[in-house]
Amino acid sequence: MLSLDIIPSHKVAGWLLGEIHRLLGVFGLEHQKNLEEIIYVAAIIAASVALGWVIRKIILYAARKIVLWRKSDLAREIVEHGILIKCSHIIPPLVMLALIPLALVGTSTLNTIILRTLLIYTAVVFCWALCSVIKFIWFRFDETRNTKNLPIKGIYDTAVGILWAITAIVVVSIIVGKSPGSLLAGLGAFAAVLMLVFKDSILGLVAGLQLSQNDELRVGDWIVVPSTIANGTVIDVTLTTVKIQNWDNTIVTLPPYTLVSNAFQNWRGMQASGGRQIARQFYVDYYSVKPTTPEQIEKAKTDYPQLAPYIEHLQKLGHNDYAGGTAVMNGTIDTNLGLFRAYMYSYLLNNPMIRKDMDMLVRLMPPSEYGVPLQVYCFTTTTVWSAYEAIQGAVMEHLISMAPRFGLQLYNETSGADVTSINILSDERQIAKSIASDVSAANASPAPVSPAAPATGQGPKA
Repeated sequence: MLSLDIIPSHKVAGWLLGEIHRLLGVFGLEHQKNLEEIIYVAAIIAASVALGWVIRKIILYAARKIVLWRKSDLAREIVEHGILIKCSHIIPPLVMLALIPLALVGTSTLNTIILRTLLIYTAVVFCWALCSVIKFIWFRFDETRNTKNLPIKGIYDTAVGILWAITAIVVVSIIVGKSPGSLLAGLGAFAAVLMLVFKDSILGLVAGLQLSQNDELRVGDWIVVPSTIANGTVIDVTLTTVKIQNWDNTIVTLPPYTLVSNAFQNWRGMQASGGRQIARQFYVDYYSVKPTTPEQIEKAKTDYPQLAPYIEHLQKLGHNDYAGGTAVMNGTIDTNLGLFRAYMYSYLLNNPMIRKDMDMLVRLMPPSEYGVPLQVYCFTTTTVWSAYEAIQGAVMEHLISMAPRFGLQLYNETSGADVTSINILSDERQIAKSIASDVSAANASPAPVSPAAPATGQGPKA
């Protein structure tokens, strides 16, 4: 009987070992026990791998046929993402683990190394297959059910990280030959070190869960983080980072806990409402605000027919009417500023690019040293940046150009050009006054008279 450390436990394995011994005898190597052992183990592993590969192909072919036979979107995506292929890699190591103990019996070092290597390979392949399934589940949920674009990728990263951590513990326990429970108990002493190493991941996990639970952040949101340079659209949210594409196409990366610990502004509500706010003000000079005269009121009715019904209503009522509502016309006919406010309301109410179902105000802000602040507060019918700026610019340009027609002077801080213009105008006025004075003096003085020649009777000398 062969005195090998590896003893076959099955008739087929015994037959294979005998054939290897006979083959080595042909070459005169029948006494090379180590070589016989290596060839036997290699043959067993090769046969197990081949059998596992064949079984994997058969099962994979049958599974793909069954999945495609259902003709559903889920089945098509399972095939496209290669889920069956990734999961089928677990079959060969399972077949090897089932066959090798039938061919190897004993406690030799080689036997232990083979079994532990197979166990480690099985654990890694199983974790890889399970991660691919979790990734597919996350993808399906994100594509079909995540209508709010919640940042759930952090949850997926957390699940994958936990799986690989458990796999690492299992692999270490296989290598050292101890149970995972005892290994976990030993790791408790390193909890503080682990928390320090994985601080960002832990904080990111908690912050990501908080952002997702409270629906504070979604992929595609426009956010502004005042304490940073981030001002743009969220393009990705992971366990440790939030990627924001600024309007200049630069990418800003922030840890999720920065958004939780500091305040940030989310413009999602504005985009969802369909209207963007205009809140601009300019200053009216105090001295240009005057009481209106009956002639001015009648002229306003003629020049601006849209104001006529409102002015006639106030004239008939005998006092100002302050109506409440989101988009109603308010103003007065007592001053040119009140009349201008009424005109501004009428302009906004007749502007098709201004929403009528949202608040609309033309109001006076607290006075300052620059004058009376007059603010236009309304909402556009679009949230597109370029269109919004065009509408806002058109409204401001029209209102600024119309203010002088109501006798209002808008405040503009004096600049060097203004001083130069004033000096030039003053010089021109002085020159004009001097010329006018000279002309007046010339017109007022009598014409000079020539003295009479002496009467000598003699003509002029040659």
